[in-house]
Amino acid sequence: MRGFFTIAMLVPLLAIAIASGALASEGQMTWALHFSPTPTWFDPAEMSATVASYNSLYALHDAMMRPSPGQPMAPSLAESWSVSPDGLAYEFVLRKGVKFHNGDPVGVEDVKFSFERYRGLANKMLKDRVAAIEIPDPGRIRFRLKQAWPDFMTFYSSATAAGWIVPKNYIQKVGDDGFKKAPIGAGPYRFVSYTPGVELVLEAFDGYWRKAPAVKRLVFKAITDEATRLAALKRGEVDIIYGMSGALAEEIRRTRGLALKPVAGQVVDWVNFTEQWDAKSAWHDRRVRLAAAYAIDRHAMNQAERLGFAKVTWSLVPPSFEFYWQPPGYAYDPAKAKQLLAEAGYPNGFDAGD
Repeated sequence: MRGFFTIAMLVPLLAIAIASGALASEGQMTWALHFSPTPTWFDPAEMSATVASYNSLYALHDAMMRPSPGQPMAPSLAESWSVSPDGLAYEFVLRKGVKFHNGDPVGVEDVKFSFERYRGLANKMLKDRVAAIEIPDPGRIRFRLKQAWPDFMTFYSSATAAGWIVPKNYIQKVGDDGFKKAPIGAGPYRFVSYTPGVELVLEAFDGYWRKAPAVKRLVFKAITDEATRLAALKRGEVDIIYGMSGALAEEIRRTRGLALKPVAGQVVDWVNFTEQWDAKSAWHDRRVRLAAAYAIDRHAMNQAERLGFAKVTWSLVPPSFEFYWQPPGYAYDPAKAKQLLAEAGYPNGFDAGD
């Protein structure tokens, strides 16, 4: 099931956030998150590919290209790019006049430094495929691959944070630890303060190359309990709550002055039966695994937990990725599940443990 999160928000305050005609940043918007931000997420070099980490990433930093509304791969710090006919070279033209929060210009040396500094989960797979990084002139950078790799752009733009650009001179001056304590990026918001387990405070960066954000101050509060988040919203302590589901989401729908909105993401929830590789386990039998697949009523789960907003998929690969293929699925069929279990030697089922 492709996971959707739901957002509850006070509608009048939402209008402030999306007002495209705003001439100057103003006001404050407070978000209640279902997790606690961590300094690791302030640094693209250590970014994990989780939805939670991208909240701070999109606020503080900017990338060469990145997923944007309506575009899975949109130009950002790179105003354009091209690929050589043999697929071995990717060249990017850097946008002019972009600055980091400290006033330093964003340059191709920062792009090269950010890629080489990246040490996330896909670090080895990505860097092993790059033969060289060339800088033909101050406005262009070229990645030469050892062999053609059609997934390079996907990994450079969204599957990793290697394409998110940090200031080389500043990091070399303050070090990695200093950068986490006071991160500087090229995103729409600059760092103000961070209280572990409590909140992250950001302020609009008036020099952002697209335009100044409509909301002056963003406060991300860590409220991990779902019911507590809803109570904070009703009391007016926060403007937006994130990650609501089930009965509490239904309550938001029924509450006057609140609105429930589905938020589509690239998150896919899936289950891996690791015991299938153990020949002594019942899960080693494909018929048992198929029985489990037929026994799960995904649409009922969707209605109960996500109010029908989630999308059922049959692949652990997000549908927005290039070369995505939708494999055939399995309908909810309890009779078929029982038949397969009986054929596997478990007519009365078995204790599957935790």
